[in-house]
Amino acid sequence: MDFQYLESFYAAVQYNSISKAAEALHLTQPGLSRQLKNLENEMGSELLERSNKGVRLTEEGKVVYNYAVTVLSLKGNVRRDLKSLQEKNSELIIGSCHAVGEYALPCSIYLFKKVYKNVDIHVKLMNSAEVIQRLLDHTISLGILQDYPGTDGIVTQKIVPDELVLAGRTFSGKEEISLEELKKLPLILREKNSSTMYLLEKALQKESVSLRDLHIIYNLDSPGAIKSSISAGKGYSFLPKLMLKKELKTGALQSVRVARLKILFHYSVAYRKGSVLSAPEKKFYELYLL
Repeated sequence: MDFQYLESFYAAVQYNSISKAAEALHLTQPGLSRQLKNLENEMGSELLERSNKGVRLTEEGKVVYNYAVTVLSLKGNVRRDLKSLQEKNSELIIGSCHAVGEYALPCSIYLFKKVYKNVDIHVKLMNSAEVIQRLLDHTISLGILQDYPGTDGIVTQKIVPDELVLAGRTFSGKEEISLEELKKLPLILREKNSSTMYLLEKALQKESVSLRDLHIIYNLDSPGAIKSSISAGKGYSFLPKLMLKKELKTGALQSVRVARLKILFHYSVAYRKGSVLSAPEKKFYELYLL
């Protein structure tokens, strides 16, 4: 079986589009279509149903796709381990959501490096949706994310609880505000596909409130930038409590309860189903589960 055909098939399924997969793989669309056809001829079965809405796996395609996930993961593991042997150092690449990556992960890495000095660790910060996509794309093998949907093909293990809190420079001594008062506050929120926005929107929907009902002045994809903005008194935001511990303790920022709105969630450590974790990845994974 040609690995390139298998990679092309995997990409077509992930992107749900021949054209988008071709662009990601730096192939022409006819070239990718030929590869997919060659794989189907080799398997003796139609693997994808094509339509103007994208592609859909046939029953035979589902079988091949499950094997493709395992085979491509093993291929990546072989390359990684050979590279480690050649360089005499192991490499650990972690994709992490901002809250853990910026505020909790550095301490864990410090402790890990004291024991495993020959492991080179690289942390890539991104939102939880990107962590999931990078895992599925085989760009990273280990991820840390907030609660987020769409984790098919991913193994997740909850590690730390947290909650989203409404924070700002001052709330004039108030301990709680109503949903109606929330609607009038100038809000600076995360980007649309972030886990924070997913959790906030889900909680609001339970109270029959839409994001459109809120006074959102702008969105930012950097929680650090949001924290700087609200610290300067430019607005208010929902952020993980983990990110605000220092500011809330010193009084640089204040938080307030929103009536009937309690947004609890967990951070999880994650990896692809079927993937075989390297020794450093397994040790780091186990460290977070202790």
